[in-house]
Amino acid sequence: MKESLTFAGEAAALALVRARLREFLSAVGFGEQEAERIVLAIDEACTNIIRHAHHGEVKPVWLGMERHTERVVFVLRDRGAPCDPDRIQGRSLQEVRPGGLGVHIIREVFDVVEYTPLEEGTQLRLEKRL
Repeated sequence: MKESLTFAGEAAALALVRARLREFLSAVGFGEQEAERIVLAIDEACTNIIRHAHHGEVKPVWLGMERHTERVVFVLRDRGAPCDPDRIQGRSLQEVRPGGLGVHIIREVFDVVEYTPLEEGTQLRLEKRL
């Protein structure tokens, strides 16, 4: 099973992304609780792209979703500023304040998290074992 979605890199498009993710995860066979964890993590990744890579511009973002025998793979591809994977880190969990937990959530939910800077933008590959 393989699906993809291209959406405008803006907050208003994230409701559609979450809905498509829920449909895909349900078809793959994830329970509601685990599906919602995955939806939250990918929503956080999309939000980070919009905030940190697009610098206020609305650029397209591509989301690929694929079920393999023992895992599901999600790939986010943006056309914003390339990231430096060594600099991607969440804030200290000891610091109590809103925001800054997206990277922690993503790494907690997924078994594999790979950021690949490209000439134009970044590719984020997320894998979850079934």
